[in-house]
Amino acid sequence: MDVIKLVCEKIGPVAAFKLACVVDRLPKTRSGKILRGTMVSIADSKQFWAPVTIDDPAVLDEVRTALQAMGYAK
Repeated sequence: MDVIKLVCEKIGPVAAFKLACVVDRLPKTRSGKILRGTMVSIADSKQFWAPVTIDDPAVLDEVRTALQAMGYAK
């Protein structure tokens, strides 16, 4: 079952979305917080910086590559 359809069925239309990008890993801080704002900046092709608390900075390149394949993060 497709993840977008599953979210719509289980949570409802309020949480519905049209596009999903699957990545192997998410950028996280050492304390486990996901860097959502950084990922939004990458998708919007805005300048960003990797926080000093990031667990593995290489993940940001992986996210950028996945988003570029979808036409984002130019």
